[in-house]
Amino acid sequence: MQQNTNLYFNNPLIHKDRRLSKSPSKWISSFSCEELKPLIVCRGPIRKEAMDVYEEMGISHYGILLSEKDSIVYPNALSPELRQLTDTSRVHRVPDYTGASKEERIERIQQIISIAIDNGYDSVFAGYGFMAEDDEFVAALENAGLRFIGPCSGTQRAAGKKDEAKRTALQVNVSVTPGVDNVTARTLLKKNKTREQLRELVKAEGLDLDPKLINDKDIALEDLADAILFASYSKGIDLISIEELGNQVQYECAEMFKKYPGARIRLKAIGGGGGKGQRILGASLLMVKQPTEKQIQEAAAAAPGLVREILGEVKANGVGDNKNVLIELNIEQTRHNEIQLLGNGQWCIALGGRDCSLQMHEQKLLEISVTQEGLAQEIAKAKKARNSKQVKALESDLTVLKRMEEESERFGLAVGLDSASTFECIVDGARHYFMEVNTRIQVEHRVTELVYSLKFTNPDNKNEFFIVESLVEAMALLALHKDRLPRPERVPRFGAAAEARLNATDASLSPSAGGYILYWSPPIEGEIRDDQGISTPNPDTGQFMFYHLAGAYDSNIALLLTKGEDRLDSYNHLSKVLCSTILRGRNLATNLKFHYGLVNWFIGNNVMAKPTTRFIVPYLTLVGKLKEEAQKIDIVHAFLSAKKHYGKLFADDAEGAKAASVALDRKGTLLTRPMEMLLNDPHLLSGWLSLNKCNYRMEQGKIVWLRNPLLVLEDTYRYLNMDWRADAPAAEVIWTHDRDLLADALAFYAKLREKLSLTAQDFVKLNDMLAKDKPQGGYDKETWARIQSAHAGYEIGNELLGLLFLVAEHTNFYDLKVEEDLEVTIPEYLHDTDLQAAMKKILVPPPSTKADEIVSPGGGMYYGQEAPGLPPFVSEGMHFEKGQPLFILEVMKMFNKVPAPFSGTIDKILIDSGDGTIIQKGQPLFKVTPDEKFVEVDPQEIIRQKQAQTNAYLEVVL
Repeated sequence: MQQNTNLYFNNPLIHKDRRLSKSPSKWISSFSCEELKPLIVCRGPIRKEAMDVYEEMGISHYGILLSEKDSIVYPNALSPELRQLTDTSRVHRVPDYTGASKEERIERIQQIISIAIDNGYDSVFAGYGFMAEDDEFVAALENAGLRFIGPCSGTQRAAGKKDEAKRTALQVNVSVTPGVDNVTARTLLKKNKTREQLRELVKAEGLDLDPKLINDKDIALEDLADAILFASYSKGIDLISIEELGNQVQYECAEMFKKYPGARIRLKAIGGGGGKGQRILGASLLMVKQPTEKQIQEAAAAAPGLVREILGEVKANGVGDNKNVLIELNIEQTRHNEIQLLGNGQWCIALGGRDCSLQMHEQKLLEISVTQEGLAQEIAKAKKARNSKQVKALESDLTVLKRMEEESERFGLAVGLDSASTFECIVDGARHYFMEVNTRIQVEHRVTELVYSLKFTNPDNKNEFFIVESLVEAMALLALHKDRLPRPERVPRFGAAAEARLNATDASLSPSAGGYILYWSPPIEGEIRDDQGISTPNPDTGQFMFYHLAGAYDSNIALLLTKGEDRLDSYNHLSKVLCSTILRGRNLATNLKFHYGLVNWFIGNNVMAKPTTRFIVPYLTLVGKLKEEAQKIDIVHAFLSAKKHYGKLFADDAEGAKAASVALDRKGTLLTRPMEMLLNDPHLLSGWLSLNKCNYRMEQGKIVWLRNPLLVLEDTYRYLNMDWRADAPAAEVIWTHDRDLLADALAFYAKLREKLSLTAQDFVKLNDMLAKDKPQGGYDKETWARIQSAHAGYEIGNELLGLLFLVAEHTNFYDLKVEEDLEVTIPEYLHDTDLQAAMKKILVPPPSTKADEIVSPGGGMYYGQEAPGLPPFVSEGMHFEKGQPLFILEVMKMFNKVPAPFSGTIDKILIDSGDGTIIQKGQPLFKVTPDEKFVEVDPQEIIRQKQAQTNAYLEVVL
């Protein structure tokens, strides 16, 4: 176990090893967990992490559970941990983890219990999957005499269900989001309006309910209805239909639209999580200050369909399932903050926060640590810089963080939290609202581990303690020694941490299943990579094993983490990790470049910025505009045009014209190779433009360089991971002759700056000095002339780099910015849904198709109807409008309604209309007759247009 303070070393009373039994201290060794025998019933990076931590703790008898979706064949392995756990007696299999229905879920729970008991396991660890917060699963384990390494069933019931958690939060004075948490009870009361009717219902259905409860006139009808519903779940019957529930949700939404004009409403399944089981409605009312009754009813009419989607997504649509749905005001400009909690039922400790605002489809992408120490450090920096607005913004964040930590500990004690959980909030300026508690370890838990460790001290001897740096380890300790563990002290480790979720998604962040990873570069120094063991080579050959990104699970491939002294340091480390990561594969799409561009956008603006959960889609839209504009530039044409330009410039000077031509030819690939890479990848371009925005200015319609473009070029090669490496393929690095030319130029300017007493930031001043006929810096006239000639040769053609800045200028790229108070300004037009959809197609053009066909935009599972028993979206002979849903495509657990790209008529359905059919990207689904005739564009005309646009750009830079 690593430590970072000399205090911990050379002291026999302080233990640093995860094998606590090794300590000479009886008190410390008494907390050994080597007798624990856990069965790991989860998958993904957390399974591999648990295996590693358990082995480090000396836990030798652990096993893992595989579903039939987990391949055990190395070439296609979805379970690469099998390269590490080669004892087949500790590998167990079930058809799937949770079952597709309530009956299957009950069957699976019993199957898991049998596997555990039959194979000598005494406990179960479920990671951060849905089984980790299933109170029925946990209760069944407890009843079978097994430990659950996580919160007990009582805590799960009190905190894990979103409706119960919200009610508990209100009771302990925790700020909550406005809304309705008992719509199922209200639905039941719509049918049974009086206490007598409810009493008759209980009798007619034979429900097991305390008679005192039924006859208690002091209990509110809604509370009684709730109790009756819970009794019906136990019996496995439905007292309300999904249709009745949908109608009640529709009514409640309409009432909330009236109460909160100009806002949208969020619907959430009480057992959802990770983006599943959530929908937002009311986009048409957003910013409408006084909606009409008709507008309200039209917006609310979407509710029943969304309720069906939500319940289907979280598998809560079976008979006897709790179908409650939270109806909440959607706080529009919010940040998503969460507090890591740990408790033993008697004490609860908050371990700082994480900002998870950078997300899309309700799924997190980039997660950043938020600690009191870190904010205090940034406040001190802002005060030193005399940035009063930033000081005020950071002080507000610190106040909110302290309040959230206090409330989270209060909530944890109220529900008897006895393991790890996460208290999630939305932050709106200086206010915050409790959202939910995830009664499990989180995907991003390592972000917290990097900023805090836990110090458990002997209450009878303060010099006797042990340090825990892993939440997985802490959960095991709590499972075995819960009551004995004293309340720990949180000890700061590193100043900040960051985590990027590497996902199998395309450039628009849509899931992309089916690819193969054929090569993954090794982690660099300082990189923490949780990848489920994908990077673990074949134990026999040492070779990298191909990995199939099948669509059976979510899109996450790995978690990439870094740490630093402060947030900027952690961002810079993360940028280096992303830059150095090389992934090669077949049909492989990841969000690696997206992350690289995004991280550098923040580095170039301000890493302490406060983006909201609405940031990513506008940002992606702007990146799409970058690509649209970049596609108008023909870099080869630009270079040849530059040669012609200088030829005309030296028309009366044959020697000068020849020298200019030679100099340009020498620099051809030096300039064009990195420029082509940036123009071909808008995510890379976004990061580059953000980092370099301070290196130029526009002056009278021309670009003026504020820094030597050759220094920018050097940084660009480094940014693209193309700086010289002797062992790298030539295609991936700067070419030798370009490297030598750039090195000579940089050495020339370094020596010249030294002689003229200038810094690298004095490029404008240097240019002015070199324009003077009179020698500067003590040079003689002849030497000065040679210096001027060399300067002209080194700088010629560098103007072409300015084309990249013109892409930013023409797209208003820099209008998306961070203000002094750290708020992010998003231009209003970037919220336009039509523009967002158009730019999504620019980022990832749809598959080529015939004019009379509609094809699948990606691979996945096809559903022709919204839910079983409902009519299909389309039928043969039916007319459809542009934007109308045609089918649902499930990809990596995401359910996407695919809209019609144009209006037309369905002539023939080319696919079996039955649900659950696997389809491929580009597969024809419908033969259609479009309403409008498509006109093909002449390819030569496209080339002419690109060259014309390039010429217009060149007039600005040359």
